[in-house]
Amino acid sequence: MANTRQAIKRARRDARRRERNRYHLSRMRTYIRNFRRMIEAGDLEKAKEFLPEVVSIIYHTASKGVIHKREASRRVSRLYHLLNKALSQQESE
Repeated sequence: MANTRQAIKRARRDARRRERNRYHLSRMRTYIRNFRRMIEAGDLEKAKEFLPEVVSIIYHTASKGVIHKREASRRVSRLYHLLNKALSQQESE
């Protein structure tokens, strides 16, 4: 436990930041999970419409400093790759 006034204040601040970071991270993961489920279910049109919203959430999370901007770009790239792969498989069938 913190002993000095400065350490006590820092502990309170860190607790607030941890809660805020958990909210943004959880929200981002939920959107990504829902997007992946749409693709697995074969609902590609709905997934295509939902992707810009997911991308926005990911970049918003990065802007808050919860994840690094390169991690955000990597996640977005992988989601686009996943969608394009599913679309190309659908066309070949």
